[in-house]
Amino acid sequence: MSIYTQTARFDTGRALTEAEMRRIAPSIFAVTAHESRSERFKPIPTIEVLRGLMNEGFMPVGAKQSSSRIEGKADFTKHLIRMRRIDDGKVYHVGDTVCEILLKNANDGTSAYELMAGLFRVRCLNSLVTQTGTIDAIKVRHSGDVQHKVIEGTYRVLGEAERTLAAPQDWSGMRLKQEEKEILADAAHVLRFGDNEGETKTPIKAEQLLVPRRHDDRNDDLWTVWNVVQENAIKGGLRGVGRDDLGRPRRATSRAVNGIDQDIKLNKALWLLGERMAALKS
Repeated sequence: MSIYTQTARFDTGRALTEAEMRRIAPSIFAVTAHESRSERFKPIPTIEVLRGLMNEGFMPVGAKQSSSRIEGKADFTKHLIRMRRIDDGKVYHVGDTVCEILLKNANDGTSAYELMAGLFRVRCLNSLVTQTGTIDAIKVRHSGDVQHKVIEGTYRVLGEAERTLAAPQDWSGMRLKQEEKEILADAAHVLRFGDNEGETKTPIKAEQLLVPRRHDDRNDDLWTVWNVVQENAIKGGLRGVGRDDLGRPRRATSRAVNGIDQDIKLNKALWLLGERMAALKS
């Protein structure tokens, strides 16, 4: 499921209203902590931070929250909001890269407050995008002087976001040899399918991560190759044939990475891979 809403188009896009957000992710509006938290736990009201970011020109275009089986906890649980500048005067085309801010928080103890800059590649104008990287910028625990840390960190992230937009241009000028592509795919394969020891038991092969999903992605530059690897790792749908415990053939299909935390963690690690490769190439 996409975090984007129907309103998040790149041609006629508008921000989510607070009424829409309340329906999709009510925990955004929690201003107190869940009753399970101790007095030391300082709630960080997401809606207050969000309103501050909106004053800076970043508007919410998507939201989702985790489910909870505990009664009453749904109003406090983990949520993720995606924001971008809507009135910046830019006209986006398919293939363009847009910078967005991701805000993650929870007031039930399941998540620290986290604000990140992310790059997204426009795949079609109705808001379908490929996430091309999450840049870790600030994490605030729910204790101590949270207000000051959140405000200070927010401005740091906004600066980081603008800096990151240079990557598509820089990486596009770096040609990868076949061997370098394979190194990138091997490392991404372990990140996506490896266990704690770095062992991979999946029948999905590393080279499958290099197969483009669309005709425009058949270039050899680092930016294109990295996007192909990242999309294949995150989106799922790759097929392979392995063996079960009795040695019989077993078909397997990779799953999409949908969990809020897994998505962020994998994207950060993949982005780091791209940065390391770019450093080597330059």
